Amino acid sequence: MMKIVSYNVNGIRAAIKKGLIDWLTEYPVDIFCVQETKANQEDVDLTLFTALGYHVSWYSAQKKGYSGVAIFSKTKPDKVSFGNGYTLSDFEGRVVRVDMGDLTIVNAYFPSGTSGEERQSYKYQWLDEMHLWLQQLRKERPNIILAGDYNIAYRDIDIHDPKGNKKSSGFLPEEKQWMESFLEKGWVDSFRKINPTTVGAYSWWSQRFPSVRLQNKGWRIDYLCTTDAIADRISDASILPFIKHSDHCPIVLDLK
Repeated sequence: MMKIVSYNVNGIRAAIKKGLIDWLTEYPVDIFCVQETKANQEDVDLTLFTALGYHVSWYSAQKKGYSGVAIFSKTKPDKVSFGNGYTLSDFEGRVVRVDMGDLTIVNAYFPSGTSGEERQSYKYQWLDEMHLWLQQLRKERPNIILAGDYNIAYRDIDIHDPKGNKKSSGFLPEEKQWMESFLEKGWVDSFRKINPTTVGAYSWWSQRFPSVRLQNKGWRIDYLCTTDAIADRISDASILPFIKHSDHCPIVLDLK
């Protein structure tokens, strides 16, 4: 069994100060996909991870303290690829990929559109570019796990207030349609495969009001999706809302 975790840490240095390494020590993870590292590799004491047996595949944004993704894996990857070949996405350090045997793990930090129309437009562009890139990748690597903060809640049960958020970025009709279309084209939302009707399972809570997380007024915007080629290997999928190093929480996929 392989345990894969995806976690938007909202700054890996801050998460380490809040006990991330202690948690990883107690909760053995085979592949740990992190988004929003907000740091260059040289700014972090990576021996904290290598001491736990991890190989590090790190991709930073060009802009300091912004975005960035990393994959920590107990198995040394056969191949590591940085970016998806689209200039702005790669400038912002949004995609890293590792191949291990017949399995490919893509870790992605999808753009947010919350800061205005320009970024929302870019989000739509990025979604189309990413889907195209993934469809090409599938031709040579059919067994893919796409981990990441997708910044989309696509069903009413994925968000605490669907009516109140129908005009909010991350729950817009176009975003929900992209996600549904993505899943229809041979991808499986591992959490919903195991927990098809679970309500109140969220992976992100706004930091604006401290009570929001206490009241579980959240969104499920983090995913571990697999290609349908390996969907039968999904053994379990869960969300860990009580783990608090970030405004997100870890999500888990157990793969046979």
